[in-house]
Amino acid sequence: MKSIKMTLAAIALSTLSVSAFAAQQVESTPAQQQPAGVVSAQVNSSNLSALEAKLAAKAEAAGAKSYRITSASGNNTLFGTAEIYN
Repeated sequence: MKSIKMTLAAIALSTLSVSAFAAQQVESTPAQQQPAGVVSAQVNSSNLSALEAKLAAKAEAAGAKSYRITSASGNNTLFGTAEIYN
């Protein structure tokens, strides 16, 4: 029983630490910052949430602290871009 509690605690803590480093989506350019770059993504779906998730993953992979989605278009295949900030 004690080992189960320890395992669950370890899983909970590891989940929290991963989410603490994830890039955060922002609505506008962070104060006094210039974009560090741009990421783009494509999903074979009309699901906007899937596109947002893919852009978030690419921003995080690029080492961004935050990102701002600048475009999204398409019908059955969605394309999007986001500016990234360090």
